[in-house]
Amino acid sequence: MIEIYTDGAASGNPGPGGYGVILRSGSHYKELSGGFRLTTNNRMELLAVIVGLESIKKPGAQVTIYSDSKYVVDSVEKKWVFGWVKKQFKDKKNKDLWIRFLAVYKLHDVKFIWIKGHNAHPENERCDVLAVAAGKQKSSLAIDVEFEAEKARNLLL
Repeated sequence: MIEIYTDGAASGNPGPGGYGVILRSGSHYKELSGGFRLTTNNRMELLAVIVGLESIKKPGAQVTIYSDSKYVVDSVEKKWVFGWVKKQFKDKKNKDLWIRFLAVYKLHDVKFIWIKGHNAHPENERCDVLAVAAGKQKSSLAIDVEFEAEKARNLLL
């Protein structure tokens, strides 16, 4: 059994942002984070889940993901994302990340648990700290290529 705790953050939304992840299995514990110069909170919430799942080395793991993102949890648990696939994500944001999510999601037995954010949940609070700090690393922020390209395309329309 693997537990994954996740959080995402964006200052300005869109703005600089980051994700934070905690992976725990038995006595094993690992923290992951990353930051981007321009992104959204929802993208970082989803990316945190993806990074956590991609960190699992063996397929077929039983995974519980704890997230404070209704966007992510409801999209999967209420099966909305599977309907979006059938409609080729028409008029849906973050298609690139949802496709990446689905590729790794199907490798494991995953369930989601929504937790209230900023409610003194230790792992959620730690993920928030990781996400916010990652988004503030001015010298090492990555480019969220898909988001910035989409934003540029929308400006041209």
